[in-house]
Amino acid sequence: MILGGLVSGLLAGALLHAVQAPGEAGLVAGAEAIGGVWLDALRMTIIPLVFALLVTGMARAAETAGRGGLAGRALVVFALLLLASTSLAALVAPALLSAWPAPAEAAAALRATAEGAAARIPETPPLAEWLRAFIPANPVKAAADGAMASLVVFALIFGLAVSRLDGARRDALVLVFDGVQAAMMVIVRWVLVLAPAGVFLLALTVGARTGIGAVGLLGHYVIVITLVCLLAGALGLGAALLGGRTPPGQLAAAMTPVGAMAISTQSSLACLPVMLAACGRLGIPERVSGLVLPMGVALFRITSPAGNLAVALYVAHLYGVPLAPAQVVSGILVAALVSLAAVGVASSVTFFTTLVPIFMSMGLPMELLPLLLAVETLPDFSRTLGNVAGHVGVTAWANRWRGAAGA
Repeated sequence: MILGGLVSGLLAGALLHAVQAPGEAGLVAGAEAIGGVWLDALRMTIIPLVFALLVTGMARAAETAGRGGLAGRALVVFALLLLASTSLAALVAPALLSAWPAPAEAAAALRATAEGAAARIPETPPLAEWLRAFIPANPVKAAADGAMASLVVFALIFGLAVSRLDGARRDALVLVFDGVQAAMMVIVRWVLVLAPAGVFLLALTVGARTGIGAVGLLGHYVIVITLVCLLAGALGLGAALLGGRTPPGQLAAAMTPVGAMAISTQSSLACLPVMLAACGRLGIPERVSGLVLPMGVALFRITSPAGNLAVALYVAHLYGVPLAPAQVVSGILVAALVSLAAVGVASSVTFFTTLVPIFMSMGLPMELLPLLLAVETLPDFSRTLGNVAGHVGVTAWANRWRGAAGA
């Protein structure tokens, strides 16, 4: 239904653009205002939802890591590969967009109506100030100001502190933040009931300003994000080849049925039995794959931060917003950390939960996010394909690390 809202909104907007009917400006302004109210209703949940997810996720991850052994090593590999895949996206996405820019006419129309998007980008502070900003002197003010990078750091520190409390106090606090998360999810579901109408209104606004060129722009977006996600998945295979010392031919044979299942189901969880069988073919003991693969499905999606950062870089490219290295680094860190916290959230909610913090940390406009959500199902196969490659790659690497450590 969301995709239907996108298509009908773009067509209606393109028709208005072509006809240039009297009163068009007022109609478009009204659609933009009502669509903006819907988008703001979604935004209002993001900071409490992300904070609660990070606190509970960090508390549980720290407890798991504290047990040591294979689980702790798997978490280290998860973190390394998430940072590596996001850094890869930060290099590849701008290179792709430089070699193959977005359709010029549609991008120019968006830039012309961006209402000063570039002006909203804060000036990059000196290095010392930028580093200090990661630790918020006033976390409440950081939340009110939308200083997402510093808020993420505070949430992680708070979650780590919660994990060090005695059992009763720790469980009580985790239960409170679980409740906050659940309440925010209820609000998000209420707002998403109106998603087809909200997307229709925002798509009508874009279509009226860009014409039918918006369709080509969305197709270009889907291809770019798909390529970035596939490259992130290739990094997961690299973990199996280099970290796990798996022979290429053996890996290809084991991954073929996994890839077919990923494309057909677009669900990492549905691929779990096939991944377990693939690890068996690679000679990985069941006591290793039986622990690491379920952990990976629950905690680790190698394409999530890479694809999400690529979305942010794509929007910056569309609006002609220059990004300083410090802003990109903030985006990398926030993308990697938030992706760990939001893995248990439904896909339509995950799109906003993981992307809005990145956009806030980089100072980017968010008006296009509902339209991009509507086409998210198209590159989703590449996300699943990359994720299952990452799951098997991490398992192979953790198995070799276990052998080297004698565990």
